[in-house]
Amino acid sequence: MEKWSLMTITVLLALTVRWAVSLGSYSGAGKPPMYGDYEAQRHWQEITYNLPIRQWYFNTSDNNLLYWGLDYPPLTAYHSFLCAYIAKLINPDWVALHTSRGYESQPHKLFMRTTVFVADLLVYIPAVILYCFSLKETSAKKKASTCALCILLYPGLILIDHGHFQYPLSLGLALWAVLCLSHDWDLLGSVAFCLALNYKQMELYHSLPFFCYLLGKCFKKGLKGKGLVLLAKLAGTVLVSFAACWLPFGTDVEQIMQVLRRLFPIDRGLFEACMFSSPTHCPDKVANIWCSLSVLIKIKNVISPRTQLKLSFAVTFLSLLPACIKLTVQPSLRGFKFALVSCALSFFLFSFQVHEKSILLVAVPVCLIINEIPFMATWFLLVSTFSLLPLLLKDGLLLPYAVTAPAFLAVCLASFSILEKTSAEDLQLKAFSLSLKGYVSWFKSLPRILRSLFLLSLSLMGVLSVLGAALPPPQRLPDLFPVAVAVVSCLHFLLFLLYFNVVILWDSRNRGQKKIS
Repeated sequence: MEKWSLMTITVLLALTVRWAVSLGSYSGAGKPPMYGDYEAQRHWQEITYNLPIRQWYFNTSDNNLLYWGLDYPPLTAYHSFLCAYIAKLINPDWVALHTSRGYESQPHKLFMRTTVFVADLLVYIPAVILYCFSLKETSAKKKASTCALCILLYPGLILIDHGHFQYPLSLGLALWAVLCLSHDWDLLGSVAFCLALNYKQMELYHSLPFFCYLLGKCFKKGLKGKGLVLLAKLAGTVLVSFAACWLPFGTDVEQIMQVLRRLFPIDRGLFEACMFSSPTHCPDKVANIWCSLSVLIKIKNVISPRTQLKLSFAVTFLSLLPACIKLTVQPSLRGFKFALVSCALSFFLFSFQVHEKSILLVAVPVCLIINEIPFMATWFLLVSTFSLLPLLLKDGLLLPYAVTAPAFLAVCLASFSILEKTSAEDLQLKAFSLSLKGYVSWFKSLPRILRSLFLLSLSLMGVLSVLGAALPPPQRLPDLFPVAVAVVSCLHFLLFLLYFNVVILWDSRNRGQKKIS
């Protein structure tokens, strides 16, 4: 009873923070003609409710794809239709075809914010709670509510979902998939992940770890016996799940091709949101390698779009290959969770058309291992929130950012004593340190070095946050501070990628794993 009481308090606190953030501004508020992501979600409700399914993804006189055309998979469209159906019952003006464009009112804002709350309460938050209770280590079990509190107070997700405006459904479904796999419910986990992928195509960031982990389990069971049966069941489950999601579009090949063209618009080139059109100007800054390099080298002017696609694919594939091979050869739940982080971070840093919000696809898996590596996980989650700063400032979310980020750090300091968790063993680097014994003398000083770097990193992020919010940029360099945020964050992420891969490749313990038989 006591642990459930603590968990109830944790959830109430998390909901209170979300409610406070939702009182503020949202993406594109009062900024015609395109407004922002809030309007995009409202517009999809308008389109899906008023038009037949065959027109949802096509450019027509009633559906101008240049004005927030639907570019997410079918489950997003079905969810928009459900929200629109409820909106129509409350106020038909909210989803009226054509005339509702740019609609803004307090009652409508309350409705839209409530839909995000409901998605959080029904999908994301229950998955977090059950995941924390399922942690197998005794020490972690005692801290289920503490672990849940840190995950639910992660500021990046709160600020984007309840501030900027976004639904947490794809990440919540992915969490349910991880939870199912942790209980060996592989078929249910596959269904949950298929639903996540059919809600947002960016869940491809997590697809290879799911594939490699389940394939590795099949190999371990033996492809001439139980393994082959499991593989057949998994393949059938995936096919049925996708068929169910795409059924309304499956009668017309052109429909399917048009949806795919909307989901993967490769003709745009390498950059989705980080189009550096000049040495000093960039509409949105993404903390990945291509946008950071574009400060020095105008990649889009030097390399053709097709070559950009091939280059990003090759670099992304090579960067995630070691973790995927290790997971396939030695499948373990622990290795699976670390691979989710490593592969998602590789996609974020090197893949094609990355949005700054995609860092959440890395951050949520990091939340899942915060009890194992609290120091590095907390550091990463703070940097990931900092990397969103230009977007948050544009949306008028400076105050929520300034409150939630330090509060999250304080909770992690109090819950995990993170500054004391910097030894090689605490960082899961014991095996790596033993392999370097006699070669690297400074490794013994690693805890002190890391604590110093952590404090330096916090100071740098704090200074850039204050400067970006308080000082006008130089006229010749109008995007100086946002670009600095992107580059500093990218450098952090590259080092984190190296760290996570070292942990994965040098881990041979598979600690706390069930035997696969």
